[in-house]
Amino acid sequence: MDITRAGTKPSETAPADHFTGTVRVDRLFAAGAPARVTGAYVTFEPGARTNWHTHPLGQTLVITAGAGRVRRWGSPIEEVRPGDVVWFPPGEKHWHGAAPTTAMTHLAVSENLDGKTVDWMEKVSNADYGA
Repeated sequence: MDITRAGTKPSETAPADHFTGTVRVDRLFAAGAPARVTGAYVTFEPGARTNWHTHPLGQTLVITAGAGRVRRWGSPIEEVRPGDVVWFPPGEKHWHGAAPTTAMTHLAVSENLDGKTVDWMEKVSNADYGA
């Protein structure tokens, strides 16, 4: 058994090359082999969002606070609120982030495949974000 006490890991600022706006990441866990699941709380300030990206084994988001937006390639934007659970299948191009005027936090759960949990792509334009 391993217990990681709340507050023992510092928050991180998400890298600007993969996100637009102010985003904070609080890494919660990264299971060691043979397990491969990782989890983090991600908090997006109003208007902040990820780049377009995919996950080799998919991703689950559990919205925990605020109001947000999610979008998969070729589909309309979906509004999300606390308690909503979003599943992106493996390889599905998508983005997620806060609403234009409200911050959003989600628990992001992904699996590692050959050392990778995400493939980053281009920035989400203001038009794609719907600002």
